[in-house]
Amino acid sequence: MKTALVSGATGLVGSFLVKMLLEDGYYDKVKIIVRKPVDLNHPSLEQIIYDYENPEPEKFEADDVFCCLGTTIKKAGSKEAFIKVDYEYPLQVAQATQKAGARNFSIITAIGASSKSKIFYSRVKGEVEEKLQEIPFHSLQIFRPSMLLGPRKEFRTGEEIGKIFARMLWFLFPKRYRGIHVSQVAGCMISKIKEAKPGLQIIESDQMHEWPVRKNP
Repeated sequence: MKTALVSGATGLVGSFLVKMLLEDGYYDKVKIIVRKPVDLNHPSLEQIIYDYENPEPEKFEADDVFCCLGTTIKKAGSKEAFIKVDYEYPLQVAQATQKAGARNFSIITAIGASSKSKIFYSRVKGEVEEKLQEIPFHSLQIFRPSMLLGPRKEFRTGEEIGKIFARMLWFLFPKRYRGIHVSQVAGCMISKIKEAKPGLQIIESDQMHEWPVRKNP
């Protein structure tokens, strides 16, 4: 029986990813890590109620792992809180799932991620990428999308303005820097982890544009 596990399952990419995994039928079981139960029912779905501050790694048994955890400094409230969500929690999931037998790990970071970046956000993303490479997965897949497009639950003024300009001037931007719909990211993640090429794969935003857009999860 093949099992997938998704952290960040209620986020923008994660919510699309979970429903696409359930529709796809490739996995016999899809486990999602959530802080409280979500209104989603499917015979293959298993909801794991989990507190990252009180880890229970024995709950993390799976074959393939998708990490969609991510926030913003504004939403997190501080740089320290941001580091918890975007660095500490992904590593917690990765270490626990690898010890539990997971072979393949897929994570969303961001375009421009680099541990040498002067931009705090990009530097943290780059640092988690480097740390993950120390964990002996059969396949580690890092996805670096540009601006994510899709139905957010919260309104972000600056981001919405950016999306308007991006749509108006999309033809001026190289493909790598154009906004990408979250369903394209999710579709690419599913496809790449099925291949599970050994070692490290870094998938840039322009590569994800090959997948079709889905307006609703």
